[in-house]
Amino acid sequence: MRTARAPEEALVTADLAALEVGVTPATIRKWVQLERLRPAGRQGKAFLYRLEDVFAAERAARRRM
Repeated sequence: MRTARAPEEALVTADLAALEVGVTPATIRKWVQLERLRPAGRQGKAFLYRLEDVFAAERAARRRM
């Protein structure tokens, strides 16, 4: 996991979001399905996510374990 974060308004794809928090892209999609994460936009067919939201979803998932 990285220690330096990009600006809060940064939007990333599920693949990059997964790399940032150390999970698979399928996990990002599962969080969306479970309404633990919401896409912030789209680029073509790809959903985009705010990094701050992805980090928050990852922290929440870790607390549930």
